[in-house]
Amino acid sequence: MADTFLDRIKLTWDLSAEDIKNRVDSLIKTVRDVYDKVGNLKENELTYENTIQAMTNNDSYYSVQRNMLDFPQHVSAKKEIREASTEADKKLSEFDVEMSMRQDVFDNLVAFQSKTDVSKLKPEAKRYLEKLIKLGRRNGLHLAKDIQDQIKAMKKRASDIAIDFNKNINDENTVLEFTEKELDGVPADVIKRFEKTSDGKCKVTLQYPDYFPVMKKCRNPETRRQMEFAFNSRCKEANTKIMEELVEIRHKKSQLLDFPTHAAFILDMRMAKKAESVATFLKDLSQKLRPLQDKELKRFLQYKEEECKELAIEFDGKINYWDMRYYMTIAEEREYSIDHNKLKEYFPLDHVTTGLLNIYQELLGLKFKEVENPPVWHEDVQMFTVIDVATDQFMGHFFLDLFPREGKFSHAACFGLQPGCLEPDGSRQSAAAAMVANFTKPTSDQPSLLTHDDVETFFHEFGHVMHDILGQTDFTYFSGTRVERDFVEAPSQMLENWVWEKESLSRMSKHYKDGSAIPDELMDKLVKARNANAGVFNQRQILLGTFDQTIHTKDKADTQSIYAEISKDVLQIPATPNTNMCAAFGHLADGYDAQYYGYLWSEVYCMDMFHSRFKKEGIMNPKVGMDYRKYILQPGGSMDAIDMLKKFLGREPSQESFLISKGLQA
Repeated sequence: MADTFLDRIKLTWDLSAEDIKNRVDSLIKTVRDVYDKVGNLKENELTYENTIQAMTNNDSYYSVQRNMLDFPQHVSAKKEIREASTEADKKLSEFDVEMSMRQDVFDNLVAFQSKTDVSKLKPEAKRYLEKLIKLGRRNGLHLAKDIQDQIKAMKKRASDIAIDFNKNINDENTVLEFTEKELDGVPADVIKRFEKTSDGKCKVTLQYPDYFPVMKKCRNPETRRQMEFAFNSRCKEANTKIMEELVEIRHKKSQLLDFPTHAAFILDMRMAKKAESVATFLKDLSQKLRPLQDKELKRFLQYKEEECKELAIEFDGKINYWDMRYYMTIAEEREYSIDHNKLKEYFPLDHVTTGLLNIYQELLGLKFKEVENPPVWHEDVQMFTVIDVATDQFMGHFFLDLFPREGKFSHAACFGLQPGCLEPDGSRQSAAAAMVANFTKPTSDQPSLLTHDDVETFFHEFGHVMHDILGQTDFTYFSGTRVERDFVEAPSQMLENWVWEKESLSRMSKHYKDGSAIPDELMDKLVKARNANAGVFNQRQILLGTFDQTIHTKDKADTQSIYAEISKDVLQIPATPNTNMCAAFGHLADGYDAQYYGYLWSEVYCMDMFHSRFKKEGIMNPKVGMDYRKYILQPGGSMDAIDMLKKFLGREPSQESFLISKGLQA
């Protein structure tokens, strides 16, 4: 046990559907009792221990218990468990709304702040108190009771339908059938993987390991058109209605709270502060990228015209959505001579995992050890312990759940499961986090091979895992990745740089057959190709960020027509008629509403951190790695991101490295 530290993990994954249901009711009762005790205190009875300490102790307990009940909806192989977990999430989300609207608790927090010399509180405790009071105001607890009731009802409704939105995406199981001729150009190993119908056709799902190889490599435009239409029509009927109702609810709630729009309400708590700052950032970047994008689209059209002649099919004179990834791939292959299918032979998952874990261990002064026969939710899942090398201190556990299965979360993400924080007795609760992904499964004659994009995704999501494990805050509220949402991606994006550097690439790559290294020539081409299609790629991110901001600065939104209009304007590629990509845009129902811009916004900081410190002082320099751990990962959300950045950089952040990284002049 000491070796595996399993006694330090409070999570269990063997709950039945009935267990989940019963535990929800028990958890609600336990947590409500805590709120009742805090809320029932008289003003002269208020102390640090019975208010602030009681609330943060409850945060820690509730967080672990809740994660144990609502995480299985994303990963359980059993449908009845997923459904019970989804229902638990709904019930607990409604309970969260109810507790967030506790007038008695809010009044006592305000009273405690008034009667206390808050300058004598520890900085985290003072920040926690201020945040709780600000959140109370953002829930309308300073407003009349009838307005509070409206806000409460809106929050409950929004929470319920957002859970439905994401459940619909996870449950989506469309299969298209194609002959091998219709899949001409798709790599043989991918074709071999597809299940076959009785008449020999390939069954192709819309999951990433099926969808992207077809969209990037299939020479038959009709096959690509059918795939793209199906992909961007996922959950269209149900989820379009949900998203448009969410937009209306969010706007009405924001107006009741005296904010002009939902975007204004959200950004009040973010680095960007104002919707105007985000709009200017996205618009300026789009204009700077336009010349690059124009050149790329012109080349795509040339390639398309040539191929249409070769295949004797009509050239329609435009790039369609089903053409975009295909011609991006052709451009990369022709202009940089990169064959991604050849390249992935050098990225067998087991070797990438070993190399990646070694790099993180060396850089951050850690030691990982795999737990044998771990208590996990599926046989595919691996579990590891994390030890600090300098002190031999146990830091936490992480899980890797890397292969697709039916009903599983369909993207790649990190789920914080047990926050690192102080226990009620002053000892430290260790952290636990899971990385969930959908990489290609190994077959009988070939290991799981990752594309270079997959390797980048692995580095990114594992960066979030490390942020969760290495945060060393006292309070659950600030643990790990609980930073401003428009900064949360920066630490992980910064670590993506390692998959573009020869020194680190060589440590996590070898040919799956003979163990040979990536040839220098191919390595050089890959590194040079980093900015391939940078114009189109980044305009797509701007499109998504602009769409998100646009619908969240309106009182209601026709999402299909708004997306089509912005796509035509920003991406300069028309959305396919009768599709609605927004219906499967899970971020907007899962906590990124009015915040998708954050992916680009935080890149400003990630590139500044990488080029100013790691690139200058050495990408495997342990001193810089430890500074990064100390100043960026360790504080969690216990201080403002801008202050963490200034400590790590030794100055104010700058946009220069970000613009250069996009192939632009600073």
